[in-house]
Amino acid sequence: MNWGYKLLLVFAAFAGLMSYMVYRCVRTPVNLVTNEYYRDELVYQDVIEQKNNARALSGAVLVRQDGEGISIHFPREIQQAGTSGTILFYCASDASRDRKIPVSLDAAGCQRVDARSFFPGHYVVKIQWETNHVKYYSEEPFTVL
Repeated sequence: MNWGYKLLLVFAAFAGLMSYMVYRCVRTPVNLVTNEYYRDELVYQDVIEQKNNARALSGAVLVRQDGEGISIHFPREIQQAGTSGTILFYCASDASRDRKIPVSLDAAGCQRVDARSFFPGHYVVKIQWETNHVKYYSEEPFTVL
């Protein structure tokens, strides 16, 4: 085999490898943090103000796993009727594992969530709630066992 055929074989192998890499890149799913980057960036100042409101409370929101459940404890000021909002369990590695739950507090200012509905792994618990027309936001890293 002369050098011309060897060169042609190298170019064909390179083209095949590049075609395979393009195929793999197109087939790989890409999970984004949010699908609405621009909209979320425009309202980020509101999130900063909501975080400051949450820091001004008597304590932070505590997220704990005990047994088969996850308990979310709100500060004393929030332990009243009329609190509404959402709790997002955000999984950075897989968007299909994200869970969004409405805030529904008991008399002690706690909310229980069944841990069996979650895959084990690392989450960021993003809590956004409103009490007495004041909005709050809190983020907590959390690991479901």
